[in-house]
Amino acid sequence: MISSPSGIAPSHKTELYALTANSAFVPLRRAFQHRSKCVMNRRSFAFRGIVASGVSVMGSSVVMQPAQGIERLPFKPEGYNFWTWRGHKIHYVVQGEGPPIVLIHGFGASVFHWRYNIPELAKKYKVYALDLLGFGWSDKAIIEYDAMVWRDQVVDFMKEIVKQPAVLVGNSLGGFTALVSAAGSPEQVRGVVLLNSAGQFGDTNKSTDEPEEETSFQKFLLKPLKDFFQRIFLGVLFWQTKQPARIVSVLKSVYINSENVDDYLVESITRPAADPNAREVYYRLMTRFMFNQSKYTLNSVLSELCCPLLLLWGDLDPWVGPAKANRIKEFYPNTSVVHLKAGHCPHDEVPELVNSALMDWLATLQQAQPTL
Repeated sequence: MISSPSGIAPSHKTELYALTANSAFVPLRRAFQHRSKCVMNRRSFAFRGIVASGVSVMGSSVVMQPAQGIERLPFKPEGYNFWTWRGHKIHYVVQGEGPPIVLIHGFGASVFHWRYNIPELAKKYKVYALDLLGFGWSDKAIIEYDAMVWRDQVVDFMKEIVKQPAVLVGNSLGGFTALVSAAGSPEQVRGVVLLNSAGQFGDTNKSTDEPEEETSFQKFLLKPLKDFFQRIFLGVLFWQTKQPARIVSVLKSVYINSENVDDYLVESITRPAADPNAREVYYRLMTRFMFNQSKYTLNSVLSELCCPLLLLWGDLDPWVGPAKANRIKEFYPNTSVVHLKAGHCPHDEVPELVNSALMDWLATLQQAQPTL
C-alpha cells in the first residue's frame, strides 16, 4: 500500500503497517532530515505517474466513483491459508484456476488490500496474494529486515506453493519486491506489473567511497544514545499511527477516491498492529531497514530484469510524480505504461480500471508467451 524499498512498519497491516507506517513518515522526516535521501523515504513509497505508453484513462468521473457492484474478497479475521517459511508463519490467499499471478502488497498493507482484484482476476487466472514477513497476518519476526528477505520469501513461495513461472504484481514496497524477485530468479517470472512502485534511481555522481570506520566514541556512546531516543520516539509514533482515526486520515491523504477508505480497509491495518512483536518490528523497519537501503537502486535491479514490464501508475499520487514512471520506461524499454487518475493505491481506488488494464496486458503477454 505504502511502500518503498526502504521502510516498513512492523505489523503493517502492520503497515501499521501500511497506512500506519506512512502516516509516520512526515514526523520521521522532520526528526531525521539528514536521512532524506533514503531509498525508502516517503517519496520513494509512492509511485507516480503513468507515462503514456499504453492505455490512458483520464475521465475523472470514472475515477472518482467508488467500487460499486464489484465482487470483494471476504474479510476473514483468522486469515486464509498459512505456509511455513524459515520457521515463520506466512499468510496467503489463493483463488481461481489458470496461469498463475502473485500479488504483493505495499508497506503496511496485506493481502486484503487486493480485495477488489483477487475475485476478478481469479475468473481467468490462478491468483495468489501473500503477506510479506512482518506484515499483515504473517509472523512479526524479530529479524534484521532487508529487501532481500522479502525477495527470498517471494522466490521460495513461487517454488514451494505456486510451483510454476508466474507474473508478479506489486504495489509500492511490493512493487520493488517483485522487481528484485524477478531480477534474481528470471526463470520463475513471466512478467512484472508495478503499481506506484517503491524504489529510487541511484545517483551516478555519488561517491562510492567506503564509509569511514566508527570511532569508539561513536560506537559506544553516540550510537546507544541515538538508539535510546529513537526507541522512545518511534514507540510513541507507533501508538499514534495505529489509531483508526489516524489511519483514516493518512489513507484519505493518498487516496484520491477516499470513498474506498472504509471499515474493511482500516481493520485490515489495525488488527495486525496488535500482534505480539508488532512494536519491535516497527522499530526495526523504521531504523535498520528504512534508513539503510541506498545499496538497492532501480538502476541496478532494472539492469538485471529480462521480462516484460507493465506500469499501472496513479498520476495523482501525492508522494511521487509521473516522472518516475517515465524514467523507468526510458531505462527499461520493454515497458508498457498505463496512466490512471488515481493516487498511491490505484488497485484499491479504481479497481475496475486496474483489473481491465491488467487483464488486457496479461492477454497480450499470453499470446507472446504461449506457455503462460
